[in-house]
Amino acid sequence: MTRGRCLLKGLLICALAVPMPGAAHARNFRVLHVFKDTPDGATPWSELLFNGGKFYGTTLEGGTANDGTVYKMDAKGRVTLLYSFQGGNDGRRPLANVIADGAGNLYGVTDSGGSYDQGTAYRLAPDGTETVIHTFTGGSDGGNSDAGLVLDNSGNLFGTTPVGGPYQAGVAFEISANGTFSVLHSFADGSDGGFPEDSLMLDNRGNLYGTAVTGGAYGFGAVYRISADGKFKVVYSFAGGTDGTYPQARVIQDKAGNLYGTTDFGGGVGCSDSGGCGTIFKLAPDGTETVLHAFTGGSDGAAAYNGVVPDKEGNLYAATKAGGNANGYGALDKLAADGTFSVLHVFRELSDGEYPDRGVIDPRTGNFYGAAYTGGGDGWGTVFEFRNAVPEPP
Repeated sequence: MTRGRCLLKGLLICALAVPMPGAAHARNFRVLHVFKDTPDGATPWSELLFNGGKFYGTTLEGGTANDGTVYKMDAKGRVTLLYSFQGGNDGRRPLANVIADGAGNLYGVTDSGGSYDQGTAYRLAPDGTETVIHTFTGGSDGGNSDAGLVLDNSGNLFGTTPVGGPYQAGVAFEISANGTFSVLHSFADGSDGGFPEDSLMLDNRGNLYGTAVTGGAYGFGAVYRISADGKFKVVYSFAGGTDGTYPQARVIQDKAGNLYGTTDFGGGVGCSDSGGCGTIFKLAPDGTETVLHAFTGGSDGAAAYNGVVPDKEGNLYAATKAGGNANGYGALDKLAADGTFSVLHVFRELSDGEYPDRGVIDPRTGNFYGAAYTGGGDGWGTVFEFRNAVPEPP
């Protein structure tokens, strides 16, 4: 278990049953698919990819060898199994999402498996053929990646691992279009940060942005940039108070260059044992941080370590892995462009799933789609839809 997952586990054990008026269950929410373990997979840990009118995702377990799957789903919830990991050199336990290129190939990483059981980076062709493009060793190249890859216009892939490197605090890496692997930065868990858990964000100038769960100037995590010419810089260090602590999710960027993201803890509201239940933050180009919402651990949730998802109107959506109600199965929230915060949905274990992940918005309809890690009829997780992205009535 990596550092970030330990942090999450600790929060889920904490008492999060903070009473707070909640959103009513279900008018706009529906479950599209309930996982059955075999053959479609089980425990979908990652977000969905929307591509060509279809949704693509991974499951951590299940499939023919119980080592995880890659699947495709249509808007009616019909799932097609694309690949079952066999737990050998092909990898196992795909924790991260997949991305696609223009030819329809999918790219992703596995947490383990491969020659050294430290995970793989893979390509999945449209015909279902899997090719391992890198096998992690757990050494200088890193290992146990649970962060999705990023693809540039030249066919180069970028990613992170939460462990490995000379300091065993993770690396940021590149796999060039010709398959050459190189380390962009080795984290020391010092002022540069440590244990990056999520994907990088690539801007239109070729700069990469990411988050480190720990480290930074105060030890509570950092947001960093790797410029197009390879220079590494910390752009913000979390101070461990109301500004938030332990950012696990990737950041997004608006047209003005502002970054948006979430922290697992901090914010100073609720969840007193951890100094707060986490935040949604904005980071201006000059490095000024603004907390847009501090989670309370009530109906709005806690541990929003999935980050935020934007729509075309500038609204932000966040799914939390805890809070929501006394059982703490998570919530789906909306932060409107004008700053208005609303709870869209509170998750309930067997009826709709629990512990939702970062979602995706269908640009044609504005509907939000995501996966819940467990719950559903058999407890193996669900894929859900929230229509029109407006709050449920009280």
